[in-house]
Amino acid sequence: MKSIGYRSRLFLILALFAFVPSIVLTIAWSGAMAPLLARVSGTAAWDSVAESGARALKVARSTTRSADDERVLAEHERQLTTSVSYAHRFEYLTQRFIPVLLISGLAGLALLTLLTSRAAGHLSRQLSRPLHELVGWTERIRRGEPLPPGAEARGAPEFEVLRDGMRQMATDLEAGRLAAIEAERLAAFRESARQVAHELKNPLTPIRFAVERLKRGVPPELADAVDVLQTETARLDAMARSFAQFGRLQEGPASDVDLEDLVRSAARTSVPLHLSYTVEAREGVPLLHGQHDALSRAVGNVLLNAVEACGASGAISARIITRMTALGEEIVIGIRDTGVGIAPDRVGSIFEPYVTDKTGGTGLGLAIVKQTVLAHGGRVEAESTRGAGTEIRLIFPAAHAGSKD
Repeated sequence: MKSIGYRSRLFLILALFAFVPSIVLTIAWSGAMAPLLARVSGTAAWDSVAESGARALKVARSTTRSADDERVLAEHERQLTTSVSYAHRFEYLTQRFIPVLLISGLAGLALLTLLTSRAAGHLSRQLSRPLHELVGWTERIRRGEPLPPGAEARGAPEFEVLRDGMRQMATDLEAGRLAAIEAERLAAFRESARQVAHELKNPLTPIRFAVERLKRGVPPELADAVDVLQTETARLDAMARSFAQFGRLQEGPASDVDLEDLVRSAARTSVPLHLSYTVEAREGVPLLHGQHDALSRAVGNVLLNAVEACGASGAISARIITRMTALGEEIVIGIRDTGVGIAPDRVGSIFEPYVTDKTGGTGLGLAIVKQTVLAHGGRVEAESTRGAGTEIRLIFPAAHAGSKD
């Protein structure tokens, strides 16, 4: 039985459920109608009545009777003869009708068989095709392959509900798989950054002390060389701090953060005087429950990138708003600059670790921004036009927010 396909097994089961009762009912009906018709005709009874009536008429006519009595006897004899004749005719028709009855029963059974087979075939297709399709979908999900979009609707409406559920499940599983891969990749990056920061910090401290001692007693002809050592040591120290910052997750107690104050404070310390900046906050933006220092560093990193993109002139604007999306209410910090912009093929990778266009840069500034936002349950977006500027958006779920008094 297992070698037969599911659709064939389903067809046989449905067909048997229809055929067996139909055959039993047809045979029972035909078998019951034949003797019933014979009994209904009553020919034997009428023959017995005719025989006894003839004897009664004979006895009645053997006595003296009037003309009226003779007419009554004649009428009775006529009716008795007619009834017997009708009974014989009905018996004749009944004997001829039984084969017709059997043939019609078989014909009805054949018609019923055809109808039930068509119905069973239709039901088996309506059940087996969607189930076969959904079984194929489970294989695709297991292999991590995408489900066919907008597949033709087959079967009952419940199957479409099941398809939608499986599509959502596949989307969630894929998102979870990608999130796990991303988390594993970032964990590897963080571990590498932590080790690099550790290896840099160990020799940097004595090197800085040595450079300070050299600077106090260096001959004039070696002053430039010592300045170079001091500059490069400071650069390595800043690089070590960047690696250390990226190498650890956000830690410490969280509090309700006023994003407008945070952005204004970061702009005052990050944007130089030769560039103009504006900070605009929509009324009603709630407080964000998070780690103030980490959020301040993230906003500061974005502003520093905007400053470097603007160069000698330009403008930077920051806007804090709330908006409703399919994911729910969100808080958005959008920071736009009028700088050189980013090439379209690089916009999608600017938040990746070690990706940078700056000479001597670590490529960790925006990676730290992304790590901070992700730690607060949010996400980052970037939009840029080459030669016209860039906008970086830090997006947080309002579910992490508190009321702003």
